[in-house]
Order: sequence, then structure tokens, then C-alpha cells
Amino acid sequence: MKILVTGTAGFIGSHLANRLLDRGNEVVGLDNINDYYDQNVKYGRLQRAGIIDTLDDGKVIEYGKLLSSKTNNNYKFIKLNLEDKEALMELFEEEKFDAVCNLAAQAGVRYSLTNPDAYIQSNIVGFLNVLEACRHNSVNNLSYASSSSVYGLNTQLPFSTKDNVDHPISLYAASKKSNELMAHTYSHLYGISTTGLRFFTVYGPWGRPDMALFLFVKAALEGKEIDVFNYGNMQRDFTYIDDIVEGIVRVIDNPAKPHPNWDHKDPSISTAPYKIYNIGNNNPVKLMDFIEAIEKKLGKEIKKNMLPIQAGDVPATYADVSDLIEDLDYKPETPIQEGVNKFVDWYLEFFKINIK
Repeated sequence: MKILVTGTAGFIGSHLANRLLDRGNEVVGLDNINDYYDQNVKYGRLQRAGIIDTLDDGKVIEYGKLLSSKTNNNYKFIKLNLEDKEALMELFEEEKFDAVCNLAAQAGVRYSLTNPDAYIQSNIVGFLNVLEACRHNSVNNLSYASSSSVYGLNTQLPFSTKDNVDHPISLYAASKKSNELMAHTYSHLYGISTTGLRFFTVYGPWGRPDMALFLFVKAALEGKEIDVFNYGNMQRDFTYIDDIVEGIVRVIDNPAKPHPNWDHKDPSISTAPYKIYNIGNNNPVKLMDFIEAIEKKLGKEIKKNMLPIQAGDVPATYADVSDLIEDLDYKPETPIQEGVNKFVDWYLEFFKINIK
């Protein structure tokens, strides 16, 4: 297959592109390389993929120009905004993709409280353009990133794709729920197989600098205190990056199918070729236990600033992955200490830090 992966300068997208290339797929990566977080981490991911030679090379990547990887003949990358419909349509017409995995988005719950416009442009307008490009270029296999944030005010644990998710508590979550609704519309009207993936707190090497693990490790190494929200009474279904990627690959290989006898009780399926999956570790971890795993790896205690819960946050996430197991014979299972250890090892190497 020839696969378009959007968001390939991002955390999940970079790992997915590498995995697809390793198994012999032809991949075109797309990213706008925005400055939401440290661009050097994004450039580092592109350097790892052979798109650029040095981090400084990333600063002069030409917009709209396809670049070939220097290390893999099956990989090309283009700097592009999903909101740029004309350029996106040209890319689809020229490259003739067999499948698309849309991971590009404006991320972050708290950022959406102060910069709502970014979420409408990237996550709504941009996703519409992806749907339209698939429609007009006969791409019938679309997978895309949703989020565990869509569960919002839902308090029933574990979170199930059969649950109602009509009460998001951040614009980020609302934009992801909107993606699911938009995808269903295109599945119903045009027969495009669409699969939404609700990711649960992804972590691991090359992770996002705005996420807890990155922030905690950075602060610990600098001897600074960390902000611990809800006074530590948080639980997250931390899911290791390799487990997330394995789930995505299985979804790409098994496009959504219609359920002609659908009884309207399960919102994760439809008479259209449409499906929603949770991809989570199915084993929520207390925030304080997560911090303890970092302390164990670093061999030092981290100073903590205990704070109330932040607007837009939920106290606990916990993924029901029963349909992932039933349909795709897969369940994430990387232990938290193993995943944290691998992240810390990467962090020390990337930032050239010696703690011995």
C-alpha cells in the first residue's frame, strides 16, 4: 500500500511512518511543523527519518515541496497545512494513495482554553479537507486520531465505545468528537471506510514536550518542582507508543465494514463502513505511581507542587478495549516501568545529558 500519514513530524505520526516503512509500505508524510512545542524535537524526528541531515536544516524546509528521505527510498515528506485545500488536493491527485491515516491536529486540552481558533482551523477545517480529498480521489481507507478526551463528563469506568460521548469539557475534545461525526457522514454518503481511534495518554521516546512525562523528567533533572494536579488524585490509562502504533497498523490493514443489521444501540458502528476503537492500556495508573516510576528510573525524588484539578481535565481515564481484542486480536500491554525507562533513556540521549 501507498499510505499518507499526516502529522509525521509529530509523536505518534513519526513512529507510525517508521513502522510502516519497516514492513515495506510506501509512505508520504505530511506536517506543518508548527511551533506549539519545541520544534527541535519535531526536526529530530524528521532527521531520524532521513528527511533532513541536521536540526538546523529543518528551519528551511520549503512549504509544499516533496522531499525524499536520504535513508529510505519509500519515504517522502511534505510540509503542508491541512487547511490548504488546494495544495492537499494536488497532493492526493499526484500521489494516488491507497490509504490515509490522519494524525495531524492541534493537540492539547489546556491550550484549547486560550487558543480556540487553532482547533477549529486544524481539527475541523483541516479534517474536512482530508475527507474531501479522500472522496474525490477514491481513497476508501481512512483512519484518524480521535481522543479519550471525548468521554468528557462520562463517569462510568472503564470508558467504552458503546458509551454516549455528547458532553465534552474542552474544545479539543469537542473537535475530536466532531471528527467522528464528520467521518460517519462521509462513510454513509460516499462509502469511505473510516475508523476513529480514541488514544489514551500516549507516552514513550520522542514524546511531546507538553505532556506530563516529558515535563516531569525535565523538571527532575533540573532540580525543579513539578505541578501535580488534583492533588495527585488522578488516574490515567498510560499507553506506550509502540502499543498505539501496533493498533493503528492493524486498523489500516482491516478497514471498517458496514453492519447492515445494526440496532442503533452501539454508537461505535453503523450501517455505513464506520468504526470507533479505544486504544489504551486497559490498566489505569495513579499519577503518583507514575511519578514514582520516574523517580525509580532517575534514582532521585522529585519535588511536587500539589494543585487543584485544571479546567478541562478529567480525574480518571480507563479504556475498555474489548472490541479491539475481538475484532483485531490485540491488546496493549507494555508495563508502565518499562515504558518510562525507555523514555528516560531516549531523553538523556537526545538532550545529551549524563546523570552518572
